[in-house]
Amino acid sequence: MLFLLNDVVFQLEPPSPAPLKDERRFTPLGLDSIVELACELFAEQPELQRTHPERASRLAWLLSRKSEGLNAALFTAPEQGCAPELVEPHFCILPLPTMEQLHRRAQQGEALAATTERDIWGLVAA
Repeated sequence: MLFLLNDVVFQLEPPSPAPLKDERRFTPLGLDSIVELACELFAEQPELQRTHPERASRLAWLLSRKSEGLNAALFTAPEQGCAPELVEPHFCILPLPTMEQLHRRAQQGEALAATTERDIWGLVAA
């Protein structure tokens, strides 16, 4: 499964990128709790998807498991170290061909920041 987290496409391999003990620990949590956790992480590290890709991949996996079909999330923090309440989350379900195209472009070394900001997240925010 492909998951777009901010401007990075993660290939989520089954069963989970998280260790089994982490998977069990997060099972009882709902989507709201996972979003709250994500806001805390992005408040500390606004570029989490780049600075801690393993952690970002586990977060993407958790988000995908808590909402049917969810395959894209954007967390925007105004600055590093801000209050988690200031992080704005956005979510969407992108068609598989769009996800595959983004993944191919990323594999070819193309930076996706401008593309996702304009074409994906610009539409969601509008």
